[in-house]
Amino acid sequence: MKEYKKIITSVFTLLLVSIGFYSCSDEFLDEVEEYNIDSETYFNSEQEYYNALIGAYDLLQATYVNAMLGEIASDNTLCGGESATDVLGFQQVDDMIHNPVNSNLRDIWNWMFAGVNRANYILEFKDKTDFEGKNVIIAEARFLRAYYHFELVKWFGAIPLKGDERFVRGDEKIIPRSPVSEVYKTIEEDLMFAVNNLSYTAPQLGRATKGAAQALLGKAYLYQDKFTQAANVLEDLINNGPYDLVDDYSIIFEHEGENGIESVFEVQYTDVEGAGFDCLQCSEGNVAVGFNGIRNYSGPLFESGFSFNVPTQETYDAFDEDDLRRDIAILDIVAWANDTGATYAEGYEHTGFFNRKYIARKGDLNTGDANLTNPNNYRSIRFADVLLMAAEALNRGGISDSRALDYINRVRRRAFGDEDHDVSSTGAALTDAILTERRLELVGEGHRFFDLVRTGRGVVIPGFTTGKNELFPVPIEEIQFSQGNWSQNEGY
Repeated sequence: MKEYKKIITSVFTLLLVSIGFYSCSDEFLDEVEEYNIDSETYFNSEQEYYNALIGAYDLLQATYVNAMLGEIASDNTLCGGESATDVLGFQQVDDMIHNPVNSNLRDIWNWMFAGVNRANYILEFKDKTDFEGKNVIIAEARFLRAYYHFELVKWFGAIPLKGDERFVRGDEKIIPRSPVSEVYKTIEEDLMFAVNNLSYTAPQLGRATKGAAQALLGKAYLYQDKFTQAANVLEDLINNGPYDLVDDYSIIFEHEGENGIESVFEVQYTDVEGAGFDCLQCSEGNVAVGFNGIRNYSGPLFESGFSFNVPTQETYDAFDEDDLRRDIAILDIVAWANDTGATYAEGYEHTGFFNRKYIARKGDLNTGDANLTNPNNYRSIRFADVLLMAAEALNRGGISDSRALDYINRVRRRAFGDEDHDVSSTGAALTDAILTERRLELVGEGHRFFDLVRTGRGVVIPGFTTGKNELFPVPIEEIQFSQGNWSQNEGY
């Protein structure tokens, strides 16, 4: 059976919707017109639904920027790069001085809405043609829509919704931004449908499963402080799903660790050439890996990169000396160079540390531009994350500190290789321990900023303004195009 990460590169004809929410380039329009597909005469066979589903999956690869900025916006990392103006939008987010004129935040808005529109394209025509197994495709489309909606509501709060229809030009003037509660209601409904219509084994490696839908549903509940619902769905996944922690933390982010027993959902990347720096969302490789890489590096194991998203000394020091995760998650380049003779250049805001989980390895780059064709999958939801989310829901919901301790200590026993570092606290102290454990276990994976914000702890982020920086600004173009229909987020 072919892996889905390979298949996803093969259906370029499926890019039938705007790469932005309401705007697209002339070049893109020309490409669409070349294929001369009338969407209203499409969806006449199982293959056509399947092809459209590939198109909906394809925008997951653009979430590399979401993962990067989820770290850069937090207290985990500094922006880095070559200079203070290298990718200015990243630099502004790092310093919490971003505003509605920010091309990188606009990318997140555009690319995630492009994903929504591709999922809606399928759902708009879900009743047109019947075939065996169609419910699986519809369930995956609804999972993907929920995934993109979840990213959008995390970053921007209230967003427009259009049900099972594609957005078209002019909608921005008449469709309001739906309240956050309504966005989450849509996410929950989509994910419950996916849970009920998918199995734990995907039709192809890399496609969504029942477990992925349960995990994302639990996460959506947790972000709303619906602790009982979160605990119920996450514990069901823990007790009945096929997932477990891998014994060796060091292999999770290597090629051999992809799509393993700890992987609940991964964004699939390949080393196929398919983009340039003028179309990063078109890349089939994980662009973040090149951005995170060591500047002008020469030496064993790693490839060179652009030195963005560099962990701070404080983040490195947050780990205990005997925590096995520290030197697997964070590369101390000075110690590495001393041990191996490697050389490198210091970039802007050089800290001496790099996000080792997502920097390029030698041997992974087989074709094209090394910074665009990294096949390193993004581990979007790991079983360790599920355990810690369940622990948090049980603790913060006042449901069971005992079970919460079981889950957090499963994670810590792998981290230390013993039971001597088990947590035994309860109540608020256990809450603190769980959130600290999330930072350590998931560092470099893009979750830190949102964990801080949703738990009311954003003030630890340098430059963070309470009442403003919990959300990011809607791109200025969208506000202007709406002609007064949409208001800007508070503080921007």
